[in-house]
Amino acid sequence: MSEQTQEAGSAQPWRVVVAGAGMAGVQTAVALREQGFTGSVLLVGAEPHQPYDRPPLSKAVLLGKSEGSAFDVDFEALGIELRLGCEVTGLRPGDRELDTEAGPVPYDILVVATGAEPIRLPGAEGVPGVHLLRTLDDAERLRPVLARQHDIVVVGAGWIGAEFATAAREAGCAVTVVEAAERPLAGALPAEVAAPMAAWYADAGAVLRTHARVERVEPGAVLLDDGTRLPAGAVVVGIGARPATAWLSGSGIELGAHAEIVADEQLRTTVPDVYAVGDCASFPSGRYSERLLVHHWDNALQGPRTVALNIVGRASGEPPAVYDPVPYFWSEQFGRFVQYAGHHAAADTTLWRGDPAGPAWTVCWLRGDRLVALLAVGRPRDLAQGRRLIESGTPMNPTLLADPARPLKAATA
Repeated sequence: MSEQTQEAGSAQPWRVVVAGAGMAGVQTAVALREQGFTGSVLLVGAEPHQPYDRPPLSKAVLLGKSEGSAFDVDFEALGIELRLGCEVTGLRPGDRELDTEAGPVPYDILVVATGAEPIRLPGAEGVPGVHLLRTLDDAERLRPVLARQHDIVVVGAGWIGAEFATAAREAGCAVTVVEAAERPLAGALPAEVAAPMAAWYADAGAVLRTHARVERVEPGAVLLDDGTRLPAGAVVVGIGARPATAWLSGSGIELGAHAEIVADEQLRTTVPDVYAVGDCASFPSGRYSERLLVHHWDNALQGPRTVALNIVGRASGEPPAVYDPVPYFWSEQFGRFVQYAGHHAAADTTLWRGDPAGPAWTVCWLRGDRLVALLAVGRPRDLAQGRRLIESGTPMNPTLLADPARPLKAATA
């Protein structure tokens, strides 16, 4: 990684520009002030709305239970300048300038927090009635669709597809979810763990069609490659997201295989004085001995604290902070609260706590005798205790761990 070149100075006269006004960007700006940063802070956001939180979009906002989810942050009181409705278009590190639709923006330190953008369904762009669910505007366009109780086809049985299907069923819509893979959450969980979740769709009155590829979308219908024609008053596409980094082309910032910014353990990019945080960046995990790309809310909350510590620490000569979290996310779907902590890819043992056909159960993944990940369905105490055990690297007793009546913290070796 390139060394960051800004000269340290106790007065902190630097101008920090944060590109992206979602969770990661807002939290970076707030964390800088919390850490005592006294320079200027500019937050640049592509959307015209006051910065807002995304998880409520697929729940309260979508169902009309809330008009919005703006962050409860007094930007003016914190001395954070907002420049909204201003999309970033490029970066010229040699000039220390961020290019935007409104013209160049100079910086001393830049934090890239542009997040991820939804993957669009090929051939569906411009077809009436096709929706994404990523922004506040997306949610507001979908609210009347649910209110009119349309027949809805959801493309993709991942986390966002399941959450939207849940909201649509709650609104009284007929819902069919089509998934190209053989099971829901195929890209996120092993087959034996995701399999029990397939039954949740039918239990909620939704139809789940796996091994189902979309041939094309036309007004009022979705045609599958097996010739099936599904009536669709609306189509919601939830087939994943990719880092929003195309605007960095030619900047010299290294991008990875998924177009994500390749950050180091301090969340620095390969360009001096440029950091990256949230959905748009991967980071090396010493805990898991691999590079992680985490598209979840908690990563966008935790990473900014490390960035702020490292920016402020440069003035005071503090040792750099290393970012190596236990990844965490949650999902509310079909009346169940699903939580996940850790990273299971390198596990060599899978243990179940409880019956996956029941309302509450947990899956634990071990590497040797150490807990590396767990998925908890309706067992928040397992999640809370398990997350701490992962962080501490405490040796576990597999026999005790498999007993669902025993608290996880009492299943140590």
